[in-house]
Amino acid sequence: MTDVLGVAVRRSSRLAGGAAKVELDDGRTVVVKRGPTVGAEAAGLAWLAVHDGPRLPTVLDLDEHQLVTEYVPSGQPSPAAAAELGRRLAVLHAAGAPACGAGPPGTVDDAWIGQARMRNVPAQAWAPWYVEDRVRPYLTAARDAGDLTRAEADVVEQVSARLPELAGPPEPPARLHGDLWSGNVLWSPSGAWLIDPAAHGGHRETDLAMLALFGCPYLETVLAAYDEAAPLADGWRTRVPLHQLFPLLVHVVLFGRGYAAQAVGAARAALRAA
Repeated sequence: MTDVLGVAVRRSSRLAGGAAKVELDDGRTVVVKRGPTVGAEAAGLAWLAVHDGPRLPTVLDLDEHQLVTEYVPSGQPSPAAAAELGRRLAVLHAAGAPACGAGPPGTVDDAWIGQARMRNVPAQAWAPWYVEDRVRPYLTAARDAGDLTRAEADVVEQVSARLPELAGPPEPPARLHGDLWSGNVLWSPSGAWLIDPAAHGGHRETDLAMLALFGCPYLETVLAAYDEAAPLADGWRTRVPLHQLFPLLVHVVLFGRGYAAQAVGAARAALRAA
């Protein structure tokens, strides 16, 4: 790439997720991402930008092939930043969504989570929607690819069959980041920022469970601050594996059998918690 935002590129370096850190001749540093997911990502960033919600990078330019956002400088996580993140997540979730499965305004039904396809189709109730649009498509794909055995898939099917009793008290649809693993939380000198959303309406416990999946710094501080700002329903900790089942099945589809044991383990833990 020779220019971005009409300015010559001084240097460029790779970042995770197919993005690039680009330094421009006018002194600015931006992030450039290309590919079929950029439109949905930009729409998600706009939808998640609620007052007093989590910090999000500003979209500087977008076309059908390329997204340019501001660059978030690196910093260190801290208890104070983690507590602030918890409070800001509570604000984001409380902003709500029209329905479970509803995507950001102006987006199409066929969305993305990372490099995997994801359906965003509004539904009236969380439990059947979670089964049909979040668990079953990836379970089927993983089983058909041979990355889950029939016996392993049967354990996940047991969770699907019992989802209404495992789901906990009903809640209004929350506005979710949707792919809130720790790699999508950037710690800067100004606090925590969120990137790479797969935004949609869903259950707020899903974002929190995904945050716990791969080791977020000061996770208990994040959760305590969230629970103080917006108390979670009784038993929410026992439902963490249930909400982790979706992203783990996505990982099985994207990366193969190496994630199968973790996905099946989450399914078994969800069943034990009933």
